[in-house]
Amino acid sequence: MPAIQHTRILPQDPASSDAVSLHAEPPGRLKKRAEFLRVASKGRKAPMPGLVLQAMPRQDDLPARLGFTVTKKVGNAVVRNRTRRRLKEAARLLLREHPVTGVDLVLIGRDGTRARSFPALRDDLVKALKRAGVT
Repeated sequence: MPAIQHTRILPQDPASSDAVSLHAEPPGRLKKRAEFLRVASKGRKAPMPGLVLQAMPRQDDLPARLGFTVTKKVGNAVVRNRTRRRLKEAARLLLREHPVTGVDLVLIGRDGTRARSFPALRDDLVKALKRAGVT
């Protein structure tokens, strides 16, 4: 039996003029507990039916940093992860169309997040950003 040879296809050189970027740079993430607590204590809160947004302005023009959290009250790990993924996707799509700079955002999943239709969840995020004074 002959050996199978694998061929590796290398991506185009990103410095070339032909290269087209299909994806925008992903926003920064908040990962440390202290960062979440700082936004919670000093930021503005905007509760909505599908989520709670906490926003705290920074003193720079860098892209927004995002943090996501879902408490155990929402459900087991599977439910919490699904809720978090829905929040991430809504934020990704919205911030790709309307980039926000100089702010830290924390999106908190609620029990109603997973049952809410995706367009309604996205509208909740838009309204929360306006209510928090981000856009």
